[in-house]
Amino acid sequence: GNKSLKNFCIAWIVVCIVLGVILPCQLLLRNQEQSTVIERSNNSLDMIEMSGFICGYISCVFYLGSRFPQLYKNFRRRSTEGTSYLLFALAMVGNCTYGLSLVLKMPATKSIRALYFLHHLPWLIGSFGVLFLDIFVS
Repeated sequence: GNKSLKNFCIAWIVVCIVLGVILPCQLLLRNQEQSTVIERSNNSLDMIEMSGFICGYISCVFYLGSRFPQLYKNFRRRSTEGTSYLLFALAMVGNCTYGLSLVLKMPATKSIRALYFLHHLPWLIGSFGVLFLDIFVS
């Protein structure tokens, strides 16, 4: 019930704080390595990029998942009463412009474009996926 949801939220906040501390520290260390060592190991770069990619997908899953409780509640009550339409309208505009910014920054070269798309996929799914779900909420 409410207690397990509260515990889940607390655990999620702790995970976010830990990741929020670890990832910037890794990036800082990587920048220091770059300034001291001209030839950096691809291994550490791959590890940091993979960490960011994993965080992107975790973020995407939770971001998309955040809309389902509201959808479920609306479906069960057969009503949207109490829903803040301004919140959803602003979220929809934000997600739309964020997703468009990723699309508009896409490189012109086709070979690089595929790699760019793959690297930004979690954020594209997150922004446009939530936009799609928000249309159902509203």
